[in-house]
Amino acid sequence: RQTSFAINDAEKNKLLTGELFEVNGSKLKVVALDKFRIAIRNIELKENYGNYKVLVPGKSLNEISKILNGGVDDDVNIYFTSNHILFEFDDTIVVSRLIESTNFFDTDKMISNDYKTRITINKKEMADCIDRATLLIKEGDKKPVFLTIKDTEMELSINTFIGSMDESIPIVREGSDMMISFNPKFLIDILRVLDSEEVNIYFTNPKAPCFIRDDENSYIYVVLPVVQ
Repeated sequence: RQTSFAINDAEKNKLLTGELFEVNGSKLKVVALDKFRIAIRNIELKENYGNYKVLVPGKSLNEISKILNGGVDDDVNIYFTSNHILFEFDDTIVVSRLIESTNFFDTDKMISNDYKTRITINKKEMADCIDRATLLIKEGDKKPVFLTIKDTEMELSINTFIGSMDESIPIVREGSDMMISFNPKFLIDILRVLDSEEVNIYFTNPKAPCFIRDDENSYIYVVLPVVQ
């Protein structure tokens, strides 16, 4: 649920139509990406399971997420073969073929810990503000939303043929002022799946990706800006 939105089912590159499941000992890393964003979840497992790396079709995972109860204490058993993956939960078993792949993208090289500006913002306030902004965008139109970060607030603005909007949201800021623009859908997709009340967003410069992640790196999202 927190990664599959970054899968591109229509992409000719098969690597972008699936999610990487990488097991390293007692940790599971799930990665999805398209040409504009990366979604990563890191999960602690109950035991040490060795090392595995498989690419699971996004369509299969979307179907599984629809029928999973998602309870905090519910267990899912996952089995790997050379060509298939099997998910077992409740009274349900789902089997899917794997995507044949020898090399997935090295996302570690795409993620930086350097930043010039970091903000902490209320997730719901930001999501609601972007939702209101998207009401001014006609279907098929690619108008970006502008984020202007100054002192203790972030100004969110958009200007389209239908109208314009300019709102301010309180933030906690570390670093310098910043003005950057994004496809609003890419931001809202992330905000909708996060469970935390506040989110931390890291910026380097107006032409570089922003990073949304928690202190434990249990989730990491990378989004490319719209360069004007």
